Amino acid sequence: MATGSSPARDRAKLLFANETFYRAFAERDVTLMSAVWAEEEPVTCLHPGWPPVEGRDSVLQSWHAILTGPASPDIECLHARAGIHRDTGIVICYERIGQDYLIATNIFIRSGDGWLLVHHQSGAAPEPGEGNAPPRRSIN
Repeated sequence: MATGSSPARDRAKLLFANETFYRAFAERDVTLMSAVWAEEEPVTCLHPGWPPVEGRDSVLQSWHAILTGPASPDIECLHARAGIHRDTGIVICYERIGQDYLIATNIFIRSGDGWLLVHHQSGAAPEPGEGNAPPRRSIN
């Protein structure tokens, strides 16, 4: 844990980093998308239906294609849950794209006083219902 931080504050910063990732996606902001990904660590991405994308340049090229393409989807992040394991943060959430739902895992590393993304993976999921929706609290 960073000096002077509490677990609740660390979780809030991790969830903020996750929200920033989804804001970049929703607003089709290529510059912001680039800023959320780590530069000094290996990064990977598993887009639904794509082969694995490895390396920062390739990952950012994949996001550029998605964000600037004619079929760039509208997205909403739902039910984000965060867990922190030393300097690694994991956020699991649902993504709503139109009427479809995906479930995503976003892995971050601590960077200074914040968090940077090193891995994103999403895949098909059933619609979260009242009985099976994850709680809106953080996990640890």
